[in-house]
Amino acid sequence: MTDDATFQRAYIGLGSNLETPQRYVLTALNELAMLPLCRLNAHSRLYASRPLGPQDQPDFINAVAILDTRFSPLALLDQLQALEQRHGRLRQRRWGPRTLDLDLLLYADSHINVPRLRIPHPEMTRRAFVLVPLAEVAPELTLPDGQRIDALARDMQQDGLRVVLPER
Repeated sequence: MTDDATFQRAYIGLGSNLETPQRYVLTALNELAMLPLCRLNAHSRLYASRPLGPQDQPDFINAVAILDTRFSPLALLDQLQALEQRHGRLRQRRWGPRTLDLDLLLYADSHINVPRLRIPHPEMTRRAFVLVPLAEVAPELTLPDGQRIDALARDMQQDGLRVVLPER
């Protein structure tokens, strides 16, 4: 937990492609809202996307959440990984299928590069399934390097990304 009582803004990428992926993502959004020392500020609609890497798996359901938190970045990562574990997350192969994937994309204006965590997430600007929902909930957001999320999302090839659940 951070030493001061102020909330920090974090952006979380959510994904699932096993069993009932929409349910996993919606349940995870509810669970993010119930994390101690956190407030769920907003979340995107749900999007379907083709898998990265191995194509012998179902499409993913993705979303992005804005979470205000008093956890430090590593403590928040611990909370996210505990949620993944409660949903049966197995790490069998890189970019393989999963019940739930929670990625800490951004934390305030932090730059973090430690073995367990890199912020900003090193792949986020190359993934439509991250940029498009992120631009939906935070179009004015600017990355620490000055790139605007709305411009990155607008210029991103969307490769079949589609909205599957428009309600918020």
